[in-house]
Amino acid sequence: MAKKDKSEYIIQAVDHALDLLEQFHDDVDELGVTELSKRLKLHKNNVFRLLATLESRGYIEQNRVTENYRLGLKTLELGQTFIKQMGLLRQSRPVLEWLVKECNETAYVAILKEQSIVYLDVVETDLTVRVVPRVGSRLPAYSTAAGKVQIAYMPDEELEAFFPAKELKAFTPNTVTDRDVLKKHLKEVAEMGYAIDNEELDMGVRCVGAPIRDYTRRIIGAVSLSGPSMRFTDERMEKELIPLVRQAAEEISMKLGYHK
Repeated sequence: MAKKDKSEYIIQAVDHALDLLEQFHDDVDELGVTELSKRLKLHKNNVFRLLATLESRGYIEQNRVTENYRLGLKTLELGQTFIKQMGLLRQSRPVLEWLVKECNETAYVAILKEQSIVYLDVVETDLTVRVVPRVGSRLPAYSTAAGKVQIAYMPDEELEAFFPAKELKAFTPNTVTDRDVLKKHLKEVAEMGYAIDNEELDMGVRCVGAPIRDYTRRIIGAVSLSGPSMRFTDERMEKELIPLVRQAAEEISMKLGYHK
């Protein structure tokens, strides 16, 4: 008996739902029912039913102001799961180990999740005085090196939505809490290609981070070094730690298919 071609097993409704999700790409943030109906060549009622189903599962959400639709958080979670399982962790681990051997400070790889960063993996220093690892914890992106270096490349309108409050929460006297001041600082970060956390989340702790890009040139994470301020002096940061972090980020990016 001849084996059926897989195309014969396709469920049309699922196919249409995936077609709908794929309309949100590049610079397309939101779409209305009418526009989706035209793009998919489906009746508005069918499009609405697809949207309602996807919205109920968190893959689509509606902007209550414009009444248009955009991708939901569930799609972000799926993408991040793919990154963790298929690429970022596997490729970054040996680089983190190399990084710690070079400077004997704690190294992390982190991703952006909503308005926070999440450390996915860590390789610790063997020095007695060290920063407590926070793998799996959510930390505010605006007060961490790994977070700042990822949001620094966002367009202004995206940053506006990212930080809805004018004044951000202060964790230390060094935390940048004014959104306008922060946006100016992030522009400098984007120009430099790295970010520094100068005791902005925890007093006595400094970090430096650089962005990780994939084969599409999109920033998908960051690699960072963290340690006590007494060891992370300005001179050491400039001569040793910043170059090492940038090299590590570039190495991981190249493993993920990124080319300059």
